[in-house]
Amino acid sequence: MCKGLAALPHSCLERAKEIKIKLGTLLQKPDSAVDLVIPYNEKPEKPAKTQRPSLEEALQWRDSLDKLLQNSYGLASFKSFLKSEFSEENLEFWIACEDYKKTKSPAKMAEKAKKIYDEFIQTEAPKEVGSEVNIDHFTKDITVRNLVEPSLNSFDMAQKRVHALMEKDSLPRFLRSACYQELVK
Repeated sequence: MCKGLAALPHSCLERAKEIKIKLGTLLQKPDSAVDLVIPYNEKPEKPAKTQRPSLEEALQWRDSLDKLLQNSYGLASFKSFLKSEFSEENLEFWIACEDYKKTKSPAKMAEKAKKIYDEFIQTEAPKEVGSEVNIDHFTKDITVRNLVEPSLNSFDMAQKRVHALMEKDSLPRFLRSACYQELVK
């Protein structure tokens, strides 16, 4: 044991071991192939509204990312724009968190939490939101600790950081895009 750990109280070491065991359990690979085919969404996504927003609605997006995200046409346009820039992972993480918050069953909550962690937060995740660019190490550590016992608020801090980043960076680029400019002509 290194000298640094020896100096810690026994209760701290025991608590750290408990957390490690709980995280290990949460992050285990599924035992059977059946676990791999469980769909992520409880309900199929509703198709995006095909009707273009009014000029007034589209202009409101300049003032609020939330208004854009609440409008199905705006959300689809924003997602399409981000995909064209190969930067849709933050929006996909935000959408996954919104879906997660609607989960009622603790079992499904743990399942979805693991999926979100695997896809977006873990180091070398396929759609890594957890890189330093998008959420800082402090936020990532808090989120991982929250996943020991998943709750509806487990991803709140990370989701707020990603939302702020999209508001500060992605939204202004979208508002300057030809796609958005065409809507507000």
